[in-house]
Amino acid sequence: MTRMLTPILPAAVLVIIMLLQFQAIDSRTLDSKPVTYRVGDEFGWDLTIDMQSWTRGKNFHAGDILVFVYDSQSFDVALVNQTGFDTCTVNDGAKVLDSGKNKIQLAFGANYFIDSVASVCAGGMKMAINATAPPPSL
Repeated sequence: MTRMLTPILPAAVLVIIMLLQFQAIDSRTLDSKPVTYRVGDEFGWDLTIDMQSWTRGKNFHAGDILVFVYDSQSFDVALVNQTGFDTCTVNDGAKVLDSGKNKIQLAFGANYFIDSVASVCAGGMKMAINATAPPPSL
C-alpha cells in the first residue's frame, strides 16, 4: 500500500503549491471588483511627486477608479488623447474637470491625464495608464 501512495503524494504537493502560487500572483482573480486608487497617494494630484512614477508597480484594470484630489484654485484634470498627452495640450473632445475631487473610471486600453495648463503639464502633472481587461470572476 505504501508503494502506491509514494508517486501520488509528490504530485499532490506540487498541485497544492501551484494553486497557492496562482492565488498569490493575482488575488484579484477571486474578487474582480474594481480597485479605487487615490492618485498621488497622500500628496494627491500635485507637482510634489512625479505622476508617471506613481503608476509604476500598479496593475490597472478597466473599471478601476482613480480619485484625483487637488487644489482647484491651482490645478485641474484633463482627460486627453495621446496627442494631447504628448504635447501637453487639451485636444478637441477632451474633458476638463476642476472640482478639486474627481472620480474617473478607467477605460480599457490607454488613458491619458494632464493638467490643462501646458507649463504645469510639462512640469510633471501628466499621467498615462494602460488599463488591461479585468481579471475573470470565478
